[in-house]
Amino acid sequence: MNGRVFAGVELGGTKCVAILARGPDDIIDRRTLPTTSPEQTLGAIEAQLRDWRSAHGFAALGIASFGPVDLDEQSPSYGQIVRTSKPSWSGADVARRLERAAGVVTAFDTDVNGAAIAEMRWGSGRGFHDFAYITVGTGIGVGLIVNGKPTRGFAHSELGHIRPARFPKDDFAGCCPYHGDCVEGLASGPAIKARLGARTFGEVSDDDPLWDRVGWSLAQLCQVIVCAAAPHAIAIGGGVMDRQPHLIRRVNRMLEDSLNGYIPLPGEGAYVCPPELGADAGPLGAIALAMSAVSA
Repeated sequence: MNGRVFAGVELGGTKCVAILARGPDDIIDRRTLPTTSPEQTLGAIEAQLRDWRSAHGFAALGIASFGPVDLDEQSPSYGQIVRTSKPSWSGADVARRLERAAGVVTAFDTDVNGAAIAEMRWGSGRGFHDFAYITVGTGIGVGLIVNGKPTRGFAHSELGHIRPARFPKDDFAGCCPYHGDCVEGLASGPAIKARLGARTFGEVSDDDPLWDRVGWSLAQLCQVIVCAAAPHAIAIGGGVMDRQPHLIRRVNRMLEDSLNGYIPLPGEGAYVCPPELGADAGPLGAIALAMSAVSA
């Protein structure tokens, strides 16, 4: 983008990353802060954006937020977080408030859509027009890109809340406050913690039966994505996958078994892969959104 500087905000349920960069190889500044109350967190981000605007200037702002969020620019609640289980964040005005502080053109989307766009620009989705990015952490979200654009309807993708076919003899009730045993309720970080009971993550080996249950739920999610949108690849990142990289192999095997030859997957390597940008997929997703705002 001709050496221009962009600001990005990845707003997560646990932490927020504000980043100033020209691209993945030229990050000027990065600040991480906890996601507490809207007033405290957004106030700190506003102050940081004003500091960067004064010291460096930037061409655009990208905001990649946890959700659900309102992405309809004609809606009175555009840019707000809608119904969420995170205390006090329902109705928080994220996009318009940060846009005012930045004083530049702003793009707003989900954190997973941002990560998918970053992977398509710089990582495991390069060269594809159809791609999916799954994050597995505090929640499970899917950034689904079809024909080069994030899917849109009356709302954005919420595929982490599909109810999968259950793994045989898995009687865990799930922990999603809305759906119980959806994929998020069965395989997210909090779900895994609940499944462990008195055990800790450090006490669980890679071949523990727990991972068959987690991997199966994620493979079922991947099958839905394959059958619905047929992306050229699926990347799975997030805190759980960072700590349990063996899950990628398990998900690939279980996906192949579940598809049972009905849909041949493309490519010569593993169809489900880790994000090439690693933990930077989220923050760089906000930068990619800022770049798209300028292009638009």
